[in-house]
Amino acid sequence: MYGLILGLILGGCASIKPVVDTTPEHTKAGDKYPAAKYIQSSWSSLPHWGDDDMNQAWSTWQKSCKILLKSSDELGFQQVCEKAKNISGPDARQVRAYFESNFQVWELRQASVVNQFPIGSPMGLMTGYFEPVLKGALKKSERYGYPLYAMPKSWQKDPTALRPPTNELISKGLLTGNEIAWVEDPVSAAFMQIQGSGKITLENATVVRLGFAGTNNQPFKSFAQYLINRGELTLNQANMQNIQAWAKKNPSEVNTMLSANPRFVFFKVVTSSNSQEEGPMGSLGVPLTEQRSIAVDWQAIPKGAPVFLATNDPGNNKELNRLVFAQDTGKAIVGGVRADYFWGTGDVAGQQAGKMKKNVRMWVLLPTNKN
Repeated sequence: MYGLILGLILGGCASIKPVVDTTPEHTKAGDKYPAAKYIQSSWSSLPHWGDDDMNQAWSTWQKSCKILLKSSDELGFQQVCEKAKNISGPDARQVRAYFESNFQVWELRQASVVNQFPIGSPMGLMTGYFEPVLKGALKKSERYGYPLYAMPKSWQKDPTALRPPTNELISKGLLTGNEIAWVEDPVSAAFMQIQGSGKITLENATVVRLGFAGTNNQPFKSFAQYLINRGELTLNQANMQNIQAWAKKNPSEVNTMLSANPRFVFFKVVTSSNSQEEGPMGSLGVPLTEQRSIAVDWQAIPKGAPVFLATNDPGNNKELNRLVFAQDTGKAIVGGVRADYFWGTGDVAGQQAGKMKKNVRMWVLLPTNKN
């Protein structure tokens, strides 16, 4: 899954003094996942570990296990997923005991300077993303005049080839005939590209889910930064809600703003077995779970792994401490202590995701490989 709210915002955070590592490092994880430093920790180091809703976490972990049981395994995930099969009708105490008995806690620290966080820092950046739901149509009309595109069939034979940037694709009509759906405004279409998936509600109440199908392989450039450079918004104002408000006040300048990003995202109609009630499909190959799935750098964290987060809720700034799972990735998610938090589907989730730019600490749970 490609698009992430960070694509709108430059992640600038205050520098934190480097931490001197005095505890053992996990050598195998360090070799295989060099974008992060793994420092041995303990369950007692996890803020409010005993307060998390383990029943909700358990169903999300089972999704990860469906993939991990079929994958090559050097860290022991297959063994702990096999043990999970023996737990039926779990309660919160049983689930917590399962994790504590079968996993070792490893704190993540930065292996390089990322988002101004220095090497060795336990702090990193947390952003958010969501699945948009837009009103739209499958044919162009006076109301629905802005298209979302499928990748041209001739391009699908070589999806890694560099294609023309956004402004050329649109101005030269290179995508004409590949429209997959139409929505009400170009900014909504651009935000769906940034998220990489979404739902279109048709006028007959039918819902069409669109999934990520590729890009033109151009580099991403933030149109939020374009507005900042022009003095239209400050860095603190550069969130989804304020960009939409600016676009409504400046309709004649919207296309210029959107063309500042040469990267273009293509979609496909998703007809997989997962229901409309489930989240969109993540890069791991399982439906994402609201507030339990995260996108991470897979050079830093194993696919599907349990991760404990300590950050703050963007709505009320209260502590947000919970067990989540690395079930997605994205071009903008780079570095060891770095995650994008999946808030869910629809406008409420979008409001939370659009405001999410917080410091975070992260602990990865790796199997202890006990027999």
